[in-house]
Amino acid sequence: MDRDTRNAAAAAAVILVVFGLAAYFLPVIMLAAGKVSTVLAAVIAVVFMIGLFVVLWLRGRSQRKKGL
Repeated sequence: MDRDTRNAAAAAAVILVVFGLAAYFLPVIMLAAGKVSTVLAAVIAVVFMIGLFVVLWLRGRSQRKKGL
């Protein structure tokens, strides 16, 4: 495994762990926000999903520029 592949694997692992933990705690966060406003709870879920796709899109764009 060369350096570029190892760095890509490490970055992918970090992304998975961060979004995995966020997904694990998302129901608790949404229930707490739902006590304030149901719209706020929905917005939190939408922001989470959009954030995941934005991070993956940016990562793919970065990899394309590097030629990997």
